[in-house]
Amino acid sequence: MLTRYDNDLLTQTDLGTLMGETMRRYWMPALLSSEIPAPDCPPVRVQLLGERLVAFRDTSGRIGLINEFCPHRLTSMFLGRNEEDGLRCVYHGWKFDVNGTCLDMMNEPPGSDYKDKMGTTAYTTCEVGGLVWAHMGPKDKTPALPLFEWTQVPATHRQLSKNIQECNWLQSFEGGIDTAHAPILHRRIANNTTQPGFGIDTDIVRSGPPKVEVETTDYGYRYAGIRPMGETGNLIRSYQWIMPFTQIRPQQFGLQGEDARPVIAGHMWVPMDDNNCMVYNWSYSFGEEPLVGGAEYDAALGRGDGDLLPDFRNIRNRDNDWLIDRQVQKYETFTGITGINNQDQAVQESMGAIVDRSKEHLSASDMAIVTARRILLQAARTVADGGDPPGVGTNYYNARAIDKILPADGKWKEDLLDEMNPA
Repeated sequence: MLTRYDNDLLTQTDLGTLMGETMRRYWMPALLSSEIPAPDCPPVRVQLLGERLVAFRDTSGRIGLINEFCPHRLTSMFLGRNEEDGLRCVYHGWKFDVNGTCLDMMNEPPGSDYKDKMGTTAYTTCEVGGLVWAHMGPKDKTPALPLFEWTQVPATHRQLSKNIQECNWLQSFEGGIDTAHAPILHRRIANNTTQPGFGIDTDIVRSGPPKVEVETTDYGYRYAGIRPMGETGNLIRSYQWIMPFTQIRPQQFGLQGEDARPVIAGHMWVPMDDNNCMVYNWSYSFGEEPLVGGAEYDAALGRGDGDLLPDFRNIRNRDNDWLIDRQVQKYETFTGITGINNQDQAVQESMGAIVDRSKEHLSASDMAIVTARRILLQAARTVADGGDPPGVGTNYYNARAIDKILPADGKWKEDLLDEMNPA
C-alpha cells in the first residue's frame, strides 16, 4: 500500500505538482494525426495534464498546440478560423501562430504595436507514427524523439486507436502492467461462445498463477509472469514498461497457426486531468508481413466501429454499468462484459476516480506494480531536485515483449533478452 501523501503525489498531474512536472519532461501523445488531417482544417480540443488546449495544422502543415483560451477575453480558440498560417479568434480577431506568437489584432488601430507584446502558451510538437506528440516541459529539456519500434514500421504494419478512460491514469496504468489478472478477468468459461477472451484450453488459462520477476532498466523495467505448465515447462509472458505510462505486451488475440504474425501491442495512459485519461492503443507486426485483422482485433477489445462515441468515450461506461450481461456472465465469460479492454476499464473505473491506495492489501503477484510506484516516486523526487528522470533517452527504441514456453529450468532474462531488446 501507499501512504496518502505518496498516493496524492503519483495521481496529481496538474501544473506545479511533482508528478505533473515529471510528466512534462516526456513526449506525450496529444491526438491522432487523423484528427487534423490537412492544412487549415478545423482545430481540435485537447486536454493534457489538466490544461485545456487546442491543436491545429496550419497552412504550411505545421502543428500548433496552444492554450484553448484567447488571452484577450478568454474566448475558446476552438471556435477560431484556421487561416494563413495561424489560428484567429472569432471574437476580436486576434491571431496566433504555432509558436504562440500574436500575428494580428483586428480590433487594434493601425500602427499599434500591442500585438508584439502579446502571446499565448504554445507547446512543442512532433508527428511520429500517426500521432501528434507534445512536450510540455522546459525547451532545453526536450527529450529524444519518441521513436518506439511501432512508430517506425509502415502504416500497413500497425493499428492505432484511442479512447477515454474515466479514472485516474495510475489505476489504468497499473491494470495494464498487472499480468496476474489476464486469465481471470478476460477468460471465457464456455467453448461454444463468440465472446472475445482467453479460451478454456489456452496456455495462459491452463497454467498456474504467475511468479512475477522484475528487472529494472534505465527506461523503466522489463518483467515476466512465469506460469508453470507441468512437464511442458513454463509459460513466460513478458512485458516492458517505458516511463512514465507506456506498456508493451505480447499479442494474444491475433491470428493463430500458419496465419500467425509476430505481433506486439500496448497502451499509453495519458493523463487528461486527475480524474480522466486518454488511452492510446496500438499493435504492430515487426516482421515482413503486414498486420492483418486489425479491425477484428479492435472489435474484440471493445474499441471497434460502433463501440466509441464521437468524443472517444466508450458506449459501455459507468452510466450504464458497462452493459454487463448477467446471462453472459453466468454461461459464457467471467465478467459478462463484452470486449477485453472494456473489462479492464470497468473494473478500474468501478474503483472510483482515484483509488485510496492506503487501504490496499497487495500480494506477491503485484511486484510489478510495487516496483513501478517506487520508480515513479523516485523520478518525481529527482525532477524536484533538478535532475533528469529515467526514460528520456533512446534506450527503449528496440524494446519488445515476447511470450514463449521455456523449459522449467530456463532463465527468461537470458533466454529472451535478445528478443526483448534486439540489437
